[in-house]
Parts: sequence; structure tokens; C-alpha cells
Amino acid sequence: MDASNAGGEFSRGATLKDLIELCRNLNQAGARYIVIGGFAVIHHGYFRGTNVIDLLVETSLQNLEKVKIALLALPDKAIKEIEPAEIAKYQVIRVADEVVVDLMTLACGISYEQAEADIEFKVLENVQIPFLKPGLLIKTKDTFRPVDQADRAYLQELIKRQKEDQEKKKPWWRW
Repeated sequence: MDASNAGGEFSRGATLKDLIELCRNLNQAGARYIVIGGFAVIHHGYFRGTNVIDLLVETSLQNLEKVKIALLALPDKAIKEIEPAEIAKYQVIRVADEVVVDLMTLACGISYEQAEADIEFKVLENVQIPFLKPGLLIKTKDTFRPVDQADRAYLQELIKRQKEDQEKKKPWWRW
């Protein structure tokens, strides 16, 4: 990170384009990650803003090195200051570059390994993006932050509607 952006005070809000480019770089590096947080909730249909890209990452040092290589594509190269072992040591590392990326080893107690079976892939601009499915995403929102409370309410309603839709699709003899 250059001195003009020390601390990330000049970071701008992340856009969908930023997410796609970051995921393209992560995929090219072979990194294992899942998009969670605001962009995952938006993916599931909730219209809300977000300023940060939240990633749940697999914690092997080999994978974290791949994540670091991918994040070196960001303009300020803020990830250069962070070693893979540091990422593994903490639950959240905030990389304040042109956009802010939160690298999480745990999200409300959920690890990459626990979440890996609940990935839903979406292809955007020829980039395969791994989003966390609503059932487990809701568990990563177990905080007191008002935005997480609103996300949980939306996700609970979404899950309820999905169950109702599944019930409607059952053959009449299984009612």
C-alpha cells in the first residue's frame, strides 16, 4: 500500500465489477474461497449496498499464499504487508486497498471446511463465483449489527419461500 492510502482511508466502495475481477484472480491462482457477506446476500436477491468484499478462505498456508498472489492484482498492493501465516492466525484480516477485502478464516464460527458443501456457483462475465447458500449464510450473520439483522430477516424469509415452493412441487400423493 502506498503512503497516500495508509490505513485505507481512501478506499472506495467495492462494486460487482471489483468482485468479478477479484474472483477471476483468485480462480486463476487456484485459491479456495467462498464469497459471503453483503455480496452473497445481494446474490440471493436482497437489494442492499455493501462496501466490502467478504471472503471465507481455506486456511492452509499453500492456499493463503494463492490468495495473497491474487490480491496483489489490487492497485495499492496492500496485501504485500501481510504474510499468509498472519491470515491463518486471525479470524479476520482487513486488506484496505483501493477496495476493502475482508479475509475470514471463521465467520461466526463457520470455517471454509464447514461451508464448502454449501457453495452455490454463479457465472458472471465468464467467471465462476462461489457464493454461500442461504441456509449457512444466515449463520454467518449472527451478530448484533443492524445490517446483519436485516440480512438474517431477508434470508429467513427467502428460506421460508423456498420451502413453500418445494412443497408446491411435490406430487399430490406425497402431501
